[in-house]
Amino acid sequence: MRGACASVIDFGWRRANLPAMDTSLSLTEREGLPEALRVLLQDYPRDGWQSHPNFQGLVSFWLDRHLMFRRLSAALLEDVEERMDGKLAQDVYVSRLGRFGNMLVQQLHGHHQIEDHHYFPVLVQRDTRLERGFEILDRDHHDLDGLLGRFTQQANAVLKGGEFGPFREEVLSFGKFLERHLSDEEDLIVPVILRDGPQSLE
Repeated sequence: MRGACASVIDFGWRRANLPAMDTSLSLTEREGLPEALRVLLQDYPRDGWQSHPNFQGLVSFWLDRHLMFRRLSAALLEDVEERMDGKLAQDVYVSRLGRFGNMLVQQLHGHHQIEDHHYFPVLVQRDTRLERGFEILDRDHHDLDGLLGRFTQQANAVLKGGEFGPFREEVLSFGKFLERHLSDEEDLIVPVILRDGPQSLE
């Protein structure tokens, strides 16, 4: 055994099944959004977002949430690698995994619920050319639920004394797909809000 079990990471929700989609556009297969869905990004490139009058407020806050998810994912990977190298004490590692793991799972789920039930239904009406993109993002949320479920199983196994190696691989995999989703979501949504203003979500 590798030490006492910290608070077990909770994952208690499941989404309904969705109709089949072109697998080349799935979260685990695609390398980015199709060019047809990046049409607004040409007019609102990333390097100009922060200087846009509509950046402060909603867009800034939303991107900060994405940054938090990226940092949590990176911290979970760094911690497990340091524990495997003997650079992090077991009690410290268990405490950090329980805290950061729960934060990632719960905060990401809550973030997706807000997007699913408020942002996406409103924003898709602002530019029907992007409808397929919102379908892809919705599918991503379903896929990420499955990945979060896997992550939670592996994390809880470690919290109960299991091996670190499989969990490290899970964190690596999850981080890769999370980054793909966050980047594509930003490329699709931020230009719409910059163009139409945050009032477009009211």
